Amino acid sequence: MNFDDLRVLVAQGESECLEFKETTGQRGDGAKAACAMLNGQGGYVLFGVTDKGEIRGQQVTARSQEDVDRELRRIEPPAFPAIEVIPVQGDRSVIVLRVTGSNQGPYTYDGRPYLRQGPQTLPMPRGRYEQVLLERLHGTQRWENEAVPTGVDVQDLDHEEIRRVLNAAVQRGRMEQPLEQNIPSILRGLGLMRDGVLLQAAIALFGKSEHLQGLFPQLSLRLGRFRGLSRLASFEDNRRYWGNAFQLLQRAENFLLDHNPIASRVLPKREREDLPTYLPAVTREALANALCHRDYAQASGSLALAMYDNRLEITNPGGLHFGLTPQALTTPHESRPWNPLIAGVFYRAGIIESWGSGTVRMLESCRAAGRPLPTWENEPEGLRLVLPCSVATPEVTPEVTPEVTPEVLALLVHCREPRSRKELQALLGLKDPDHFRVAYLQPALEAGLIEMTIPDKPRSSSQKYRATKIGKPVVNQKSS
Repeated sequence: MNFDDLRVLVAQGESECLEFKETTGQRGDGAKAACAMLNGQGGYVLFGVTDKGEIRGQQVTARSQEDVDRELRRIEPPAFPAIEVIPVQGDRSVIVLRVTGSNQGPYTYDGRPYLRQGPQTLPMPRGRYEQVLLERLHGTQRWENEAVPTGVDVQDLDHEEIRRVLNAAVQRGRMEQPLEQNIPSILRGLGLMRDGVLLQAAIALFGKSEHLQGLFPQLSLRLGRFRGLSRLASFEDNRRYWGNAFQLLQRAENFLLDHNPIASRVLPKREREDLPTYLPAVTREALANALCHRDYAQASGSLALAMYDNRLEITNPGGLHFGLTPQALTTPHESRPWNPLIAGVFYRAGIIESWGSGTVRMLESCRAAGRPLPTWENEPEGLRLVLPCSVATPEVTPEVTPEVTPEVLALLVHCREPRSRKELQALLGLKDPDHFRVAYLQPALEAGLIEMTIPDKPRSSSQKYRATKIGKPVVNQKSS
């Protein structure tokens, strides 16, 4: 660096990456700034420049350089910023510390960590310090690659799910067919067992036994449908499940099937097109990302899905790491999964695609469908995805009304509230179940005028039927 380079640098003004100190008498504060930059993106500390950006320089001797070097040795772990002396006028010079950001932190000065916030050097909050420390150790020490507790073994896993993942991975060319197809061999191939030791990632992905719930309470999912715009509103539906990642993904998707409003429109040739408020491809990607990137080390943590009248929120504990910001999620970005073993199995199973592209694909899907774009918020409780409600259920058009047969209309009148098949038959005075199914029930279901209350279990003894948001206006119109 020469004097002209120095002037250009100083003209930028103090910032997160640039600190001015008038003399080396402020070397302690300068070392704190260097410590903070090591914990950030790096930068420069200049001795011989005033706070107002005036380049005065100072007399630089071997002693003054040694004093600065001695101060920097109070930074742990040891760091060695480059020191350069730039002559400015007469016998006066500026000492330039060039600091390179590092992932070896968190760094401390005199036992205390610091960070940069704009042009200020501040003590690092404890929570941030712990996060940086976790990120530093992440490559070798993290929840998913720790050994399972004593008493937990391969028999506690869902073997059928493990084989399904293997078959899906082989079919997609994301894994070679192992010579031995016993469960331990498959787990080794997935990186979930090392040296005969089962890893906790295997529990998160395939855990099945009931006794695991007490050992791993964080493998849980909270689902809620609120009648309003906030959590202060009453519940329409409130569920909580425990299970492995594949089970929780299915539970969440079933919940969305129950509550995702479906609008319909009649196309030419009298075909009907369903328009879900929340695109299934987007919600599936969001849920899969949350399961892959959440912090499983939080024993009290839980993945949460909350649906309000105007939006859908998915929150996963742990938030963003490695300097990633919500804004960065909207563009192609480097992916450093917090749980690479879990994410790797989801990738092989075809649940997610290439790392770092999921959020971008969600945005592209919403744009292509003309839907509002999702946003991400890094909150204290974790990373929250917000999907705005986008499709209002349209009024039933005259094209739909003529297709309602007298039998279907008679059924709809009794489906304003959920009723069982036997209740509906009794109200209609019908004794033949086959006639009821063919002439009444099936046509109403196919027209989207009624729906099951338990769609994922059509033969459930608790199954009931209710009018949909499309069916209710038909009843009102025909009854008026």
